[in-house]
Amino acid sequence: MPKVGMKDTRKQQLIDATMRSIAELGMQNTTIVSISKRAGMSSGIISHYFGGKQGLIEAALRYLLDQLGKELRERMSKTDGSPVQRLNCIIESNFSGFQRSELAAHTWLSFWARSVHEPGLKRLQQINNARLYSNLRYSFAQALSPQAATEAARQTAAMIDGFWLRSALSLDPQEGFEAGEILCKRFVRETLAGANADHSSPRGFKAYG
Repeated sequence: MPKVGMKDTRKQQLIDATMRSIAELGMQNTTIVSISKRAGMSSGIISHYFGGKQGLIEAALRYLLDQLGKELRERMSKTDGSPVQRLNCIIESNFSGFQRSELAAHTWLSFWARSVHEPGLKRLQQINNARLYSNLRYSFAQALSPQAATEAARQTAAMIDGFWLRSALSLDPQEGFEAGEILCKRFVRETLAGANADHSSPRGFKAYG
């Protein structure tokens, strides 16, 4: 009889092996053989659990998305629920140690490159984009008008993706990730501070100086 939990353990080992293969070879050159070799399992088990290479790659990407969501929930549970705290949690989750790790970074980069051509990957990318925007807009809407919240969410999402991508491709990724996180948080802080200044000024005029 198979041990309880062995199936899930093997699936995770295959997902980890897929990420290692992508980091070393790229998504295009990753094969069932390269994955099974790194996992120390037969290639047939990949088809058994995931239906083939494409199913396993999509499972690896869903794992990255799940980790992102898990990190966000953990951070949110420790905050006071204020807009700035919620927004900082979203930013921190996207720049977390795991998401900026070499394995995760290379998988994300390959994912973005291939999602243009592969419907399954494109769908996952759209889910990721929609989730990030929705979380940001909900948090901004606690302090801004609907239109302002929409604009701020779009700007913040673009900054997170842009800084993350530039950092992952830079000569010193970790320094870039740290700087990107700081700049995204600064934008959030200044955007919310501007809204507070508008509300406290006479007749809705913004206070300067």
